[in-house]
Amino acid sequence: MRITPIDIQQQQFKGKMFGGLDPQEVDTFLQTVAEEMESLVRENTDLKEQCKRASTEMEQMAQQEKNLRETMLAAQKITEEMKANAQKEAALVISEAELKAEKIVADAERRLAQLSDQIQEIRRQRLQFESSFKSLLDTHYKMLALDEE
Repeated sequence: MRITPIDIQQQQFKGKMFGGLDPQEVDTFLQTVAEEMESLVRENTDLKEQCKRASTEMEQMAQQEKNLRETMLAAQKITEEMKANAQKEAALVISEAELKAEKIVADAERRLAQLSDQIQEIRRQRLQFESSFKSLLDTHYKMLALDEE
């Protein structure tokens, strides 16, 4: 059976006729005990509330810690995915650059071949021109030589 401060305050004692308890003294004592018990009950209630608050805060912190861990894991996963994507993109850029370089080299080689062909053609034309010019000069020389005779 739990005794409350009110139980103590309302407690009545039977007095004896002779040599009994002084009711005023008993009431004063009971009042003191009741006040002390009321103070202890209030303190106990406050402590229970503090304990509940601390427990709630602890649960919130545990939840925050869990959320933080999940966030960190998600961030780590995203970072790894971004790194993998960056590597794939870099490989793609390198591959495209290599293809462009090969195309540029092929175009340059083709242009070199064209220029070589043009140079050969110009040389052939020069030789032909020189030969035609020489022939023309020879013809004019012969004509001049015939006129002098």
